[in-house]
Amino acid sequence: MLGRYGLTSGEYRSALPAAIEGLRGSISASVADKKEFLSGIFQAMRESGFIDHLESPKYGDDTVYRLTIRGYGDIAVIQKGCPDGKHSSVAWSAPDWAQETYLWWLCGSMTSEPGEHISKGVGRLRQRFFGDFPDTISGVIFHNPLCGSGQRICPKNAATLRASAVAAPPPCLYVMPERQDGVSEWNWDGGQERFFPRILLGAFGVATEYVPYFTGHVGFQRRGGALHTTITSRFGPGRVTTFRK
Repeated sequence: MLGRYGLTSGEYRSALPAAIEGLRGSISASVADKKEFLSGIFQAMRESGFIDHLESPKYGDDTVYRLTIRGYGDIAVIQKGCPDGKHSSVAWSAPDWAQETYLWWLCGSMTSEPGEHISKGVGRLRQRFFGDFPDTISGVIFHNPLCGSGQRICPKNAATLRASAVAAPPPCLYVMPERQDGVSEWNWDGGQERFFPRILLGAFGVATEYVPYFTGHVGFQRRGGALHTTITSRFGPGRVTTFRK
């Protein structure tokens, strides 16, 4: 059969992974799919009362969702692609109206494990954090279309959100540090608290008292003249991984 197409079995085996990756990439790169995914989650949050008003972006102008929570204010969620690239990790601005601002990385790439993608994105954010940009973000969120599937089993599957357009476990969420002068550590031990994780994870059925067990954090430290980064992921009580460099 392969001979009919001028291929040897060796050429077929070497080309197959790239062909699959290309197909996955073209599917996951669809802006419509990403828009449908995030819109589905936020619509479900509005219908279940976790947010009171939702303002969706006008694609082509921006990708910022505005979530209004009565008694607190507005949360900005900026839709981005894989965190490796400059556009997804550096090219953004926090809206003036937002009490908290998050980057939501929707990354369909299978070239690396999620942790490596996140690490690259955090590296770019660190440059921005210590750079000349005036604004910061409150946190970052990561999701891959395969998360929770048989191809990428998620330890948070028990809390899967099932809405009309979405069926997914809670995304990986990381609280970012605040800028502060005269210190050598920024959220290094994860002490920075945010409001939105309780709202987002609550929509996935995570009880308020368990939210800290599902909320990761990013921290920076200046030691010996060098900058260091810590990234802690949490998947439930007693389930924690920390990466430092």
